[in-house]
Amino acid sequence: MNRIAIAALVALTGMGAQCVLAQGYPTRTIRLVVPSSPGGGTDITGRILAHKLSEQFGQQVVVDNRAGAGTTIGNDIVAKSAPDGYTLLMGISTLAINPSMYSALPYDALRDFAPISQAVTVPNVLTVHPSVPAKTVKEFIALAKAKPGSITFGSAGLGTSPHLSGELFKTMAGIDMVHAPFKGSGQSVISLLAGEIGANFPSVPTAIPYIKAGRLRALGVTTVKRTPALPDVPGIAEAGLPGYEATQWFGVLAPAATPRAIVDRLYQEVSRALRAPDVKGRLNADGADVVASTPEEFAGYIKSETEKWARVIKAAGIKPQ
Repeated sequence: MNRIAIAALVALTGMGAQCVLAQGYPTRTIRLVVPSSPGGGTDITGRILAHKLSEQFGQQVVVDNRAGAGTTIGNDIVAKSAPDGYTLLMGISTLAINPSMYSALPYDALRDFAPISQAVTVPNVLTVHPSVPAKTVKEFIALAKAKPGSITFGSAGLGTSPHLSGELFKTMAGIDMVHAPFKGSGQSVISLLAGEIGANFPSVPTAIPYIKAGRLRALGVTTVKRTPALPDVPGIAEAGLPGYEATQWFGVLAPAATPRAIVDRLYQEVSRALRAPDVKGRLNADGADVVASTPEEFAGYIKSETEKWARVIKAAGIKPQ
């Protein structure tokens, strides 16, 4: 009985310490690592969220862009950081894609992170440089078929959602396009604006300013339904490629072994920030749908996404690097 009492006392003491830890957190600046270059959808969402969290915490949440290797560099930095709640990851769909794209990742996507909350889901959008004569999805497919290999499409990097959106489009449309990977959507869009590449599949938040300014032409969004942010742009499935669908997501994660009390505190504040009218309105205007899932829901979603993309990558014949 004494042993049971001692064990119970230790457990209660531990719980008390966790509560104190969470109540005092944070006491200094939090770093939110964005594993892509500035200007992309991950970066835009991360900065909106970081600004709101700074207000709520009373401590600065700063964005640290660490692009490269299909988001592997930024992911690895967070996976190997101290599990104290002061280094977080603005995770992207590649977290579930990379295990099937790379033969030797320096981290384990399912074991080395503590999911906090899936923030949003966003459609990508097939965009072309104004010099490309195609004005519809059907015209674009016809153009690509008439001149196989003549169109280069850019992406945020090998294995990213924009890359796989393009590969899925190629497979379903039966066309040949050349893939040009960049270190983030921001860089790939800059190349598209310059006319160095002909097409791209960036997220709606990344592309929408240039579409509205007339600097890029949107042919179709990658979701089945149209997005309110671009009501005049049809879904690719609707516009000529039935059955086509590809979306990406962003979410907040911490290193594995982060104390549960801090994970819970972060979830409370992240979900509160995402549901704030100003943040939700800004994200919706950019074409993103707010999710704000629990840590357990997000963990399950990452697992299911990992299994789904493994099947897609295998079917597309993409070999691990």
